[in-house]
Amino acid sequence: DPRFGAQESIIAHNMRSILCVPLKVKNELIGVIYADNRVRSGIFTEASRNVLATFGNQVAIAIENARLFTSLRHTLAEVTELKNLMDNIFASIASGVITADVQDQITLCNRAAEEIIGQETPEIIGRQLDKIIPSIANDILPYLASMRETDEAITDLEISHTLPERGKVDWRLTLSPLKDADQKTQGVAIVLDDLTERKALEAQRRLFERMVSPAVIQQIDPDSLRMDGKRSDITILFADIRGFTSFSEKQSPEKLVSVLNRYLAAAAEAVLDEEGTVDKFLGDAVMAWYNAPVPQSDHTLRAVRTALAIRSAIEKLYLELPPEAQLGFGVGIHYGEAVLGLIGTEKKLEYTAIGDSVNTAKRIQENSRKNQVLISEAAYLRVKKHIYVDKLDALQVKGKSHPIKVYEVLGLR
Repeated sequence: DPRFGAQESIIAHNMRSILCVPLKVKNELIGVIYADNRVRSGIFTEASRNVLATFGNQVAIAIENARLFTSLRHTLAEVTELKNLMDNIFASIASGVITADVQDQITLCNRAAEEIIGQETPEIIGRQLDKIIPSIANDILPYLASMRETDEAITDLEISHTLPERGKVDWRLTLSPLKDADQKTQGVAIVLDDLTERKALEAQRRLFERMVSPAVIQQIDPDSLRMDGKRSDITILFADIRGFTSFSEKQSPEKLVSVLNRYLAAAAEAVLDEEGTVDKFLGDAVMAWYNAPVPQSDHTLRAVRTALAIRSAIEKLYLELPPEAQLGFGVGIHYGEAVLGLIGTEKKLEYTAIGDSVNTAKRIQENSRKNQVLISEAAYLRVKKHIYVDKLDALQVKGKSHPIKVYEVLGLR
């Protein structure tokens, strides 16, 4: 063949006969089959070429199949790895995730959903939504219908209900249409968050804020609580319900507590309105103080305004209570030094004020009459430009070697 006779490889290897056919798949060349003979020329015939071509076609198909199988296996490995990754991510999501088809039959749920609902995956998959969580079925089904009608997600849906194993729980749900690649809705995805613990903590904080001034709460670092105190100049207020002991002898415990709470609430609100701190309730009395932990230049005047506000609130209560429940407050106010800090143990703490000044305020209050506000001379000297008073006889009280000079507050100037 003049096309190849002069080729260097032909001469070097003394080729006498050569047969070569292409390997094609769908008209795409993927290789060749080559055969040669160095003894005889003309050994390959047309029939030989046809046989090799037929064989080549089968070889090409086999090679392509092997290549496709390798590619498929590699793709499958990638898909499996991706699926495992997605499963791990899905399982590790803190929020519960549930998917259901258009018939509300659950198709998927993660570990968080199991814990929130209180059931295992085999008990959940394949069942109807309203059968898995029947306690919220009446609440959630109308929203599911609305979501399907509008084809828009519904977010931050909060529901309170009762589970047999856990009692009252609070959940937040987000309902979203579950769409395929063509954006056709195939069901619903529900993201579920358990707010029970957070709601309980919020309720406890609200209760704490009703007992302790918000200013105190902001000053307390739970990670660095110290079992010691700090000396501060404060104004202390004691207010005690007058006539409560005799009143309590004639009332049922339920009515007694109801009336007591009305009076103590009026006193506590008056304290907090002046940014004071309600230290504690002592039976039918309340103790409060000012100028700590946040300094207040007019703290003694705030205490006086609180006492007068308590008296006004009591007068308003009289309009709502029967005559036998129309009690009153006796108030004592003193200014002096006290130690403020956490008292108790790490398991039970109380943020309070301790010192002789506290005892003095208490003794003054014990000597006040119904709806009478008494202040010590130390307190009076700080606010005398702002109030009207009557000077009273000094009090000789238990635990004090010298009489206590007191004034009755008549009003503000």
